[in-house]
Amino acid sequence: GCILGLGTPENFIGGMSNESILRLCAAYPDRFIPFCVVDPRSCGNTPYAQFRDVLMHYRDRGCKGFGELCANIHLLDPRMQNLFKTCEEVGLPVTFHTTPMCGWSYGVVDDSGLPALEICLQRFPKLRFFGHSSAFWSEITVCRTMQERNSRGKGPIKEEGAIQRLMRKYPNLYGDLSAGSGACALMRDPAYAAKFLTEFQDRIMFGIDICDPNGYVSPLPGFLRELRGSGAISETVFRKVARENHIRELGL
Repeated sequence: GCILGLGTPENFIGGMSNESILRLCAAYPDRFIPFCVVDPRSCGNTPYAQFRDVLMHYRDRGCKGFGELCANIHLLDPRMQNLFKTCEEVGLPVTFHTTPMCGWSYGVVDDSGLPALEICLQRFPKLRFFGHSSAFWSEITVCRTMQERNSRGKGPIKEEGAIQRLMRKYPNLYGDLSAGSGACALMRDPAYAAKFLTEFQDRIMFGIDICDPNGYVSPLPGFLRELRGSGAISETVFRKVARENHIRELGL
């Protein structure tokens, strides 16, 4: 499993530092895969912060990606753009948590329809973006209200959203199914989920977000097995989503 830190003041309590993650992964190298994260406001809180050496250091120590990116600033903020530029240069894919507005808990900020994300996908074509969170996965259909954007959604997918449009247009956008948000985006409409997973089978990645044997248990593994067992998705699609896409994209 990949272990992601948080590393921002919005949600730092309970998070793990990059060094703690590296120590844990070094102790169990056959089980854990490290990611690293830095706050785009650190190193001077300017759009000229020099993150390259820091990210190369963690990459060279075994980190396979950057995230979870949770800083509550706009995706097009110059400080965020500087961070994306550096991640692209050093070859670290970014797992990002989206939120509807500044001051709304934690997460990078974008508007309905993900227009800022589209600009980022254009500006950084070699940077792989792993989309995550309710405000991202709610865009599997058209969202017209703030409540819809920040909810997990219910009911059939009657109108395709920004995720499908962007994934068809930009090969550097991926879907990270971790947390209840990804699971709910699929489970709200099982027939559409099978269609979605089949179309984007090379860029959808399984995850559970929280590993807590005494608490949260993700419904996603059972749901994916049900789709496979019923023939709604093929064995090939199941294997890609479950593990093969991760192996390829993270160079495992």
